[in-house]
Amino acid sequence: MMRKIGIAVTSLAVLALLLFGWWLFSRPDRGTVGEVSTKFRWVGPNDKVVVDAFADPKVQGVVCHISRAQTGGVKGGLGVAEDTSDAAIACRQVGPIEIKGELKNGEKVFDERRSVMFKTLQVVRFFDQTNNVLVYVSYSDRVIEGSPQNSISSVPIMPWPSGAS
Repeated sequence: MMRKIGIAVTSLAVLALLLFGWWLFSRPDRGTVGEVSTKFRWVGPNDKVVVDAFADPKVQGVVCHISRAQTGGVKGGLGVAEDTSDAAIACRQVGPIEIKGELKNGEKVFDERRSVMFKTLQVVRFFDQTNNVLVYVSYSDRVIEGSPQNSISSVPIMPWPSGAS
């Protein structure tokens, strides 16, 4: 009986480690631009603000930069800390805009886990047809309770000068 319990506990521990490894290494490549330390930690990495760049997958010629808080310490170093909902976004036209496919209002263009299981930082896109503007909104959601903290950036669709790229 004790041997069966030991095997079950070992199996659960191995499964937990495999899931944690999958979670840790399945994070998308975000293209980190830079980071600044905001709080010294005696043990583990410092708390910081990280700035990442990403391109809208359906709109060529638009790049967004998102800055978000990243918790350090032992939990942060292991990747199990829950990061705050603080984030800011800025999106710009960096070349001729080419829309690839149909744009759906509220379509997710970026997401990142902010805790092991329940919290996600997301960026969604809206198309303001009246003003010919793309609108990007960053926010955090949680399985039970999200955060009203958000940030917004607008990109007017403008002609790109010929010869510039």
